[in-house]
Amino acid sequence: MNQVLTETIRVTGLFGYPVIHSFSPAMQNAAFRALGLNYIYVPFCVHADNLGAAVESVRALGICGVNITIPHKERVIPYLDWVSKDAALIGSVNTIHNYNGTLKGYSTDGPGFIRSLKSIWRSPSGCRAVVLGAGGAARAAVYALVKEGADVWVANRTFLRAVELARSINTATGADRVVPVDLLGDDAKNALLRADLLVNCTSVGMYPNVNEQPVPEEWLHPGLFVYDQVYNPLLTKLQKSAQQKGAETSGGLGMLVHQGAASFEIWTEQTPSLDIMYDAVLGAMGAGHSEL
Repeated sequence: MNQVLTETIRVTGLFGYPVIHSFSPAMQNAAFRALGLNYIYVPFCVHADNLGAAVESVRALGICGVNITIPHKERVIPYLDWVSKDAALIGSVNTIHNYNGTLKGYSTDGPGFIRSLKSIWRSPSGCRAVVLGAGGAARAAVYALVKEGADVWVANRTFLRAVELARSINTATGADRVVPVDLLGDDAKNALLRADLLVNCTSVGMYPNVNEQPVPEEWLHPGLFVYDQVYNPLLTKLQKSAQQKGAETSGGLGMLVHQGAASFEIWTEQTPSLDIMYDAVLGAMGAGHSEL
């Protein structure tokens, strides 16, 4: 079905810097077409100096909503009229909805991760998880896992950042379920050897550094499920090492699709086809895209 541009078309898009390699336009536009919706998704390259003006343009131009990606997920919050409780807690917004002139901010990263995890593994309730990293992606994953009832070790090379993340999530949730560990020390190794789930929220192993992995292969074991949020390449070095140790694995493509679907639902109040979104991303990757 061809997309016809009319005067009533609803505009959505992506604010980031850079955005040229994003798969979100292919994914979202395919989902719009499949449902016959008069929407279009456009990538906008927004420099940090222009972020405030870009956000205000959402209201001024009547744009339906936008996704927010690196490096703006934290910086965008002061420009919004309202932020969801979860997004405020993790200090990160990846979705803006222009609701009758009110700019509302959400984070679909955590829900997208959990939806994807449940679809390929199981509910993380009661599991022991190690999350690698202490940035925005890690904060979203840790918070989502704790909400689901998991116990989490957060491991980072800069230990103080892991301490800060653990303290903030424990304080916000009122549950002492997050323990910081130094990724460069034995505590991280010991935690991983006891864990049911490993979630990589770093960029280690992402194209073009495809021969890197965030933890040694000897730390991996058959009882582990490895979820690498990197999705380019589809099969990372970490996943290959884990599979050689008898562990089950998944890449981050599912999270990309599920968080995108959650944004789609916020903007349109309709449920997109996940299969169509998956196929669109895979098609875009095959068409020569090589990075996020």
